[in-house]
Amino acid sequence: MDGGNQSVVSEFILWGLAHSKNLQILLFVMFLILYLLIVSGNIVILVLITTDRHLHSPMYFLLANLSFVDMCLSSNTTPKMISDFLNEKKTISFAGCMSQVFFSHCIAAGEMVLLVVMAYDRYVAICKPLHYFTIMNLKRCTGLVLTSWITGCIHGISYMVVVVRLPFCGPKEIDSFFCDMPLVIKLACMDSHDLNTLMNADCGIVAVTCFILLLISYTYILITVRQSSKAGASKALSTCSAHLTVVMIFFVPCIFIYVWPLNITWLDKFFAVFYSVFTPLLNPAIYTLRNKKMKNAMKRFISSFLYPKLNSL
Repeated sequence: MDGGNQSVVSEFILWGLAHSKNLQILLFVMFLILYLLIVSGNIVILVLITTDRHLHSPMYFLLANLSFVDMCLSSNTTPKMISDFLNEKKTISFAGCMSQVFFSHCIAAGEMVLLVVMAYDRYVAICKPLHYFTIMNLKRCTGLVLTSWITGCIHGISYMVVVVRLPFCGPKEIDSFFCDMPLVIKLACMDSHDLNTLMNADCGIVAVTCFILLLISYTYILITVRQSSKAGASKALSTCSAHLTVVMIFFVPCIFIYVWPLNITWLDKFFAVFYSVFTPLLNPAIYTLRNKKMKNAMKRFISSFLYPKLNSL
């Protein structure tokens, strides 16, 4: 493999999501609105958790990190996709393409580990409530969040080391809206079957391991909930159902793209849009609309701006 492939292929051409000009304009408006909602929704969660002392607990500390990760995940691909709807020639530089590959896998792997950490937090809160604040102290929470980022970085770097050394010398068109690892591998001037298998296995180790740990955590939680009081069980089930919803809408598309690929182009695009756009959009809605403390914090935040103005009149 040649490490100097950048001189042969300096940029890639993205086919995007549609070819019709009218459809592209419609998609531009739609995804621009969705991206603004993603950024604003996750920023609201970050601001509320940072400023409201009622939310200064391990669960909301982890939720704030999830919101930050979701913004990063969407910002890696969505702004480029939105701008490309207005461009006739949808190109991305070699460096930009490699950056998308790295950050896609780095952030996605980091979020998977973070979701496991959040499941562990709920396990401790429900199964060992008396020891919760001792076990989930600030030092441990910070360490677990750092572990998720380190895991993501290692996963992303392992892909970068491979992909930047691939010999790109021929086709440079990617049938997607961003540089996805399986599609970039297909452009290499070599037999990519073994590399695809290795990539699926690598992603499988991360995704399946995290998924199994999540299932174990929530199984223990559900068993404990059945033995607890009715009021406590209802609250725990509400929290866990929100977490499980986030887990499913994030893991299912990733598994069908990277671990068990179906090789159906339109379906791959749908899954890619779902986990990079709709998952970061749905997370704030799930956690704010279903969470009583978050809704109360929102009311207090609005009141803090509204009442001083009323008093000054």
